[in-house]
Amino acid sequence: MSRKKKKRKPSHNKISNLTNTILNILRKERNKTFNYKQIAAKLGVNDASSRNQIIKKLAQLKAKQEIEEVERGKFKAVVTTEYHTGIFDASSRGAGYVICDDFDEDIFIASNNVNKALDGDEVELYVFKRRKRGKLEGEITQIIKRAKTQYVGVIQIHEKNNFAFVIPDSNKMSTDIFVPINKTKNAEDGDKVLVELLDWPEKADSPNGKVKEVLGKPGEHNTEIHAILAEYGLPYEFPKEVEDFANKIDTSIKPEEIRKRRDMRKDLTFTIDPKDAKDFDDALSFTILENGLFEIGIHIADVSHYLEEGTILDEEAYERATSVYLVDRVVPMLPEILSNGACSLRPHEEKYTFSAVFKLNEKAEIKDQWFGRTVTYSDARFAYEEAQAVIENNTDFVISNNTEISSIKTEIPEDVSLTGKTYNTQPEIAEAILVLDRLAKKMRSKRMSSGAISFDKVEVRFTLDEQANPTGVHFKTSKDANKLIEEFMLLANRKVSEFVSKMKPPKTFVYRVHDEPDESKLAALQGVVARFGHKLNFKSRDSISSSLNKLLEDVQGQKEQNLVDTLAIRTMAKAEYTTHNIGHYGLAFDYYSHFTSPIRRYPDVMAHRLLQRYLDGEKSANEDVYEEKCQHSSNMEYLATKAERDSIKYMQIKFMQDHQDEEFVGVISGVTDWGIYVEIISNKCEGMVRIRDIKDDYYEFDQEQFALIGRETKNMYQLGDEVVVKVKQADLVKRHLDFDLIGKHEE
Repeated sequence: MSRKKKKRKPSHNKISNLTNTILNILRKERNKTFNYKQIAAKLGVNDASSRNQIIKKLAQLKAKQEIEEVERGKFKAVVTTEYHTGIFDASSRGAGYVICDDFDEDIFIASNNVNKALDGDEVELYVFKRRKRGKLEGEITQIIKRAKTQYVGVIQIHEKNNFAFVIPDSNKMSTDIFVPINKTKNAEDGDKVLVELLDWPEKADSPNGKVKEVLGKPGEHNTEIHAILAEYGLPYEFPKEVEDFANKIDTSIKPEEIRKRRDMRKDLTFTIDPKDAKDFDDALSFTILENGLFEIGIHIADVSHYLEEGTILDEEAYERATSVYLVDRVVPMLPEILSNGACSLRPHEEKYTFSAVFKLNEKAEIKDQWFGRTVTYSDARFAYEEAQAVIENNTDFVISNNTEISSIKTEIPEDVSLTGKTYNTQPEIAEAILVLDRLAKKMRSKRMSSGAISFDKVEVRFTLDEQANPTGVHFKTSKDANKLIEEFMLLANRKVSEFVSKMKPPKTFVYRVHDEPDESKLAALQGVVARFGHKLNFKSRDSISSSLNKLLEDVQGQKEQNLVDTLAIRTMAKAEYTTHNIGHYGLAFDYYSHFTSPIRRYPDVMAHRLLQRYLDGEKSANEDVYEEKCQHSSNMEYLATKAERDSIKYMQIKFMQDHQDEEFVGVISGVTDWGIYVEIISNKCEGMVRIRDIKDDYYEFDQEQFALIGRETKNMYQLGDEVVVKVKQADLVKRHLDFDLIGKHEE
């Protein structure tokens, strides 16, 4: 009887997806060679079966010429693929897109091909030959540079297991962060924290991190505001050594310094700012000359006098690059002793200033100009509302050589007065305001006829109680007094940059540039505004700007105004700082810089320094150095803007928490395959109605019509429709505002 042959049991440790895994290892480090042992170590296997699988697969890949054997047993990827670099834009589900200059469209990255890239990272990738769902598709091969290494989130402590996880707030971060218990900084379970990424082991699902700062309990006001700042890497207080340095600066006005400057203290000078302003960057002086020309001085705080290059104070200001204006506070670029004290052009105080002085005629034509350091004295401070009252009270008043200024109405009503009481301003100042208003309107008219675009977007403002709780919503609109200041600041910014640009030999300078709008974005805007009966004309640069202006004018006061204003702004290229001038499309200027707000913007400080350098006859500054500074300033401005938007969103949600039982009329401001966004008309708060919460039918997204359409009823909820909503959930921690849809609004 023959013995039965023992059947060999099949191996149960087959390595899944081995081909792609080996190729990924070799491609990731394509300049290195690997043997089977090194690959096995990367995979964390050491049994005979696994090693044999790897050896066999290496032979197969070599035969297919997908890898090459450089020397006996050592393999390297065959690089036939062209590699590209770009920025990864993550979605909440782990997939995303890479924005790459080499392609006209974004490259789709499936979640299994992200390879530990996070939102905003600079990455290397290769693009598949195939197209999936009409989209180019690729795989990220390596991370060149992390966009950020710090995240805000809520910590979950697992004390028994001696570890914690931080769940990031950002919906762009699809993974949690592992934190050993000894790196939690004594955070309690449920605390909101700032966590720093340390590393991301190859086989780990989550990166490792450590808690940098415990921000507090989620939902508490200061916790959430500090969380917003921390999310974007923005500070909320100055280091002690910086404060100490600033406090030791001599801020007195010295006779020897005055002698170096043009003395304009006797010129009639005043400021016009928001009611609650404390840092007064700019002032205007006004003199009527014997020849009938108007001498108008635009005086800017001389921050560069106090902010010396290379000091810890200057380094701190540069790192911040901008003040951050949140709903309940300002996080300043400079310590208070400078921002609200020495540099602030407060009334009845002598100040060092940097000035642009112009002589203009009645047509607002410039007949002469002068730039340089000055000393000034502000005779008065006005709120915008006070200056507006002077303008509105004298609409029929015409100033001529025969005019008696005593006939000017100078009364400032109680309801707008900074003093809280009715008072009369000086007739000379009232006259100056009226003349400046008239000249500003002429300058604005010239700008608009040259192709400038008028963005007078409505800004949401909250009335806050002492605990920073929102008690009401109001809207800030730009009136004549605001536009007066705007035009003269634009004049100074334009003429300073033009002055430097025309120097011979050419000089390095900091420009504020704005490119032409993207045609595809304009086409998308046309698709949206057509729903409201508006048209755009794309035939030429002039027709684009004129039709955009007509659009913005037509929507004034309409239900769709905020939506259209926002979308129109998004069609525009992002303005930025650079040493390479291309002009400013939105303002229709060939030359433009930021010169007028050095208390709150570092580029203005750089412009001051460079202008003085060239007035002193020194050679051009290093372009590369300043280009790097420009890039940093643009980046910080972008982060500050995002933080400011988040703080408004937070306050909107906080406001809506107290209105959960009310019904509101809103406009559909966005339509997606997961729901509709609705902006409430009365307070501009925007929230989402999720598609799964609309119960009367099964709704599907129609991309062409910007609508959700009911499968059975054919009910349509389209972009721009007025609907009635009710608050479903106002989540302060996640900063989500969810609505229940009541139905369409019937007039």
